[in-house]
Amino acid sequence: MKFHFLIISVIITLISCNQNQPRIEGLLYSDGTPVLITIKDGKISGIMRIGKPAKKNTVLYIAPGLIDNQVNGFAGISFTFGGGELTAEGVKKATQELWKTGVTTYLPTLTTNSFEVLKKNFIILGRMKDDPSLLGSIAGFHLEGPYISPVDGYRGAHPLKFVRKPDWNEFISLYEASGNNIIQVTVAPETEGAIEFISKCVEKGIVVALGHHNASAAQITEATDHGARIATHLGNGCANMINRHLNPLWPQLSDDRLMISIIGDGFHLNAEELKVFYKVKGTEKTIITSDVTGYGSLPPGKYVTEEGDSIELTTAGMLRYPAQNVLYGSASPIKKGVGNVMKVTGCSLRDAIQMASTNPARLYNLDDRGTVEPGKRADLILFQIIDNELVIKQTYVSGNLVYDCSNDH
Repeated sequence: MKFHFLIISVIITLISCNQNQPRIEGLLYSDGTPVLITIKDGKISGIMRIGKPAKKNTVLYIAPGLIDNQVNGFAGISFTFGGGELTAEGVKKATQELWKTGVTTYLPTLTTNSFEVLKKNFIILGRMKDDPSLLGSIAGFHLEGPYISPVDGYRGAHPLKFVRKPDWNEFISLYEASGNNIIQVTVAPETEGAIEFISKCVEKGIVVALGHHNASAAQITEATDHGARIATHLGNGCANMINRHLNPLWPQLSDDRLMISIIGDGFHLNAEELKVFYKVKGTEKTIITSDVTGYGSLPPGKYVTEEGDSIELTTAGMLRYPAQNVLYGSASPIKKGVGNVMKVTGCSLRDAIQMASTNPARLYNLDDRGTVEPGKRADLILFQIIDNELVIKQTYVSGNLVYDCSNDH
């Protein structure tokens, strides 16, 4: 289904009664009507419908900032790899570059690696989480692995030598190193000790996700009975050749208790898969994620990872791991997935933003963000939609203008 967005005049006015009260005009993402939004002390203080915008020169929508629950790195910065070279400056750089793509909240995601590397990087990230310069953009951390399937295909590009069984004592050490800020763990439910591990995570209020696994229907049901809530990037972290009846996809789709996250970049899932997943789970139980890596925003070419693996970033934006004929995460920020999901499924802008902002805010109890309402944090993005792609013009975090495309050179 093609979307034809009516060209309605809109203007952004940054008028200040005082420095803390910017006023923003644009089209509200939920229904396309012109609104005036006022901001005070970093929060939305008012939303007023207006008859028409002040100028006739552009089409800009206003929506809550995007919330990405799986960011492995960005702009040359990796949160897991780097030989312990992750720095405070690197975290700042990645965050600032993400702001340019409309991401106002995200979960730095650490993937399978040695205990030493994971602990070292969690310490750095934990110290940076509440750094004033980041304006609260880091909500917490996502640990994807190392407690996943060791089987080729299901483990994806996670290095085999670091894949291991769930270890609660090890995890608690990582949790404490993070400043108690790990808020999601992706685990394979069929691994030895996984169910007990899931129960302990749930007791601590950690969101448990199922991913990079080959669990049976019974094992998935048991994991969900014990509190697992979401399937990590459904359709990925899965072997290329699977049994058409007995595979991890059907049980996760059929269990109404499980949400799913999907990578909508156009490479990780075919259009038909996106359509089916969306039809089954619907807007309420789907989260759009990016799975973006440190290769996001880098030029196309061939790269060698720290583990010595060769990967390729194609001119089309696909990040390939030829050794296993699988993808090596994504090189596209979440905004690309939002536009592509709209294009493929025919969902509305309102529904797409719900899946990319409102739903993750609810899942992680981020009650102060994810919607455009008085009293919420003024995490706002202003954008055009051109050829089914979100073109970010401005980004606000806690009422602060952190990105303005007019400043790009």
